[in-house]
Parts: sequence; C-alpha cells; structure tokens
Amino acid sequence: MTTLDKPAPAATSPTPVAGRDRPLRRELGVANVFSHGFLLLWGLLTVLPLLWMFISSFKTNGEILADPWGLPGALHWDNWERAWTGAHIGRYFLNSMVVVAGSVSLTMLMGSTAAYVFARYEFRGRQFAYYLFVGGLMFPVFLALVPLFFVVRNAGLFGTWTGLILVYSAYSLPFTVFFLTAFFRTLPTSVAEAAMVDGCGHFRLFFRVMLPMARPGLISVAIFNFLSHWNQFLLPQVLMQGDESKWVLAQGLFALSVSQGYAGDYARLFAGLSIAVLPVLAVYVGFQRQVQTGLTAGQLK
Repeated sequence: MTTLDKPAPAATSPTPVAGRDRPLRRELGVANVFSHGFLLLWGLLTVLPLLWMFISSFKTNGEILADPWGLPGALHWDNWERAWTGAHIGRYFLNSMVVVAGSVSLTMLMGSTAAYVFARYEFRGRQFAYYLFVGGLMFPVFLALVPLFFVVRNAGLFGTWTGLILVYSAYSLPFTVFFLTAFFRTLPTSVAEAAMVDGCGHFRLFFRVMLPMARPGLISVAIFNFLSHWNQFLLPQVLMQGDESKWVLAQGLFALSVSQGYAGDYARLFAGLSIAVLPVLAVYVGFQRQVQTGLTAGQLK
C-alpha cells in the first residue's frame, strides 16, 4: 500500500475542558440564593407588620397590652364598627374615594393627551416642553408647600376637594407624562396611518384607536397614581385644615392616633388602619398582572 492509499487520520474535535463552567455556575447559584434570600427577608418585613395589624384589630385592648404577639381569643368585629362609625373613619374613607377618583381621572386625561402629543407629533419646542414636564420629577413637593398654600388660598380653593384634586393632579402629572410618552412611542404607526386614511380625525384617532391600544400602560400608571394619592398625608394636612367633615382618610387616622393619649383605644386604631390598607391591597392583588404587563410592554419596541 502506497502512502496515497493510507486512510486519512480522523479529524479530532476539541475536547471540552471538564469543569470549566463549574465556577460560573457556582457563582450564579450563590447570587440566586442571595437574591432570593433578600427578597424573602424583604417580603417578611413587609407582610408581618400588616399581618400583626390585622390580627390586633380583632383583639380587645386588654389582649393587645397583655399579649401583643398572641392570637385573639375571639374575633371582635365591633372594633371595626366603632372605627367606621365612632371614629368617623367611614366618612373619611368616602371623602378619600371622591378625591382620589377625581384626581386620578383628571391626571390620566391630561397626562395621556400630553404624552400622546409628545410621542406622535413634531412641533417647535416639543423637546423643551417635554423636558419641562420631566423636570417636575426632580422637584420635591416639600419645597412648594408654602407657595402652594398661598396659591390655593388666593384662588379660593383652600379647604375644598377641588383644590386638593387639582394639586394631586399637578404633582402626579410629570411621572404620568414621562411614562406614557415612552409607551405611546412603542405603539405601531401603521395602525394610526390606516385610521387617518380611512378618514379618522385627530381626536377620534386618539380616543377610539390609540387609547385602547395603550390600555396596559394606562392601567399601570393609574394604579401608581391611585396608591400615591391614597397614601398622601402632607398635602391634605396643609390644604384641608378647618372643616373636619371634608378631611381625607390620612387626616382622620392621624387625628385618631393623636387623640389616643395614654388611655387609647388601640383596637379601634388598628381597625381603622386595616380599613385604610384594604383598598391598597385589593388594587394590588386585582391588578398585579396588568401592572407587570404595562411595565414590560413599555420597554419593548
């Protein structure tokens, strides 16, 4: 056999180095354990105080003082009744619902229209106006309390729900415009162009075509605004002094806690706090998936 007849040597594939990726997997495993442990700790720090508050709302004052961490001997629903009627939490609750519903609706209407214009139309000064809105995110509300007090009082809106709704909407508008502008930019342009070809005007295009397409983003921003307005304490405390019948829930709970003194009705106080937390938990549990969808959809194009 000549050298030409000899079979060619088989091509050898590079052999993987055994265990080369083991350190990377080990590092990823440690990072996952650390992140999951941190999230678990954070979840416990958040859930346990709420759980303790709910349990304490069904105890008597003697049980709360004698065994703060124990379970109630019986469910005392009269604590919730005394908080709703005796401490006027029910009236403050309804006041907060009226103010928050008005402020969130006004914020979403103005914010969505402004964001749509910034995202879809070209005009002189568009970038300046947009960054003027976004700049409001860097302005803390604490710095505006004194001038805001005088502006609302001189406008004749001091101590009224209308003034509080306008102020809530004003300080929530920058975040709403910033978020929805990025979301409207992700919507397909072909749908808007097809609607315009079919004779759809600008207003009809916005309300009948673009708003339904932006529903996930609108729901996400509306929920964030709801939580922010519902938990607001500083603004109503400054702008709603005087007529107690118009107070919101945060003011009522603060007055209830201050008036307790040394002989406080702690069971009624915990029941009032539980009533204030229930709408927030209901909104979060009911719209959790929509919030996640809206936040992720706004990042893709």
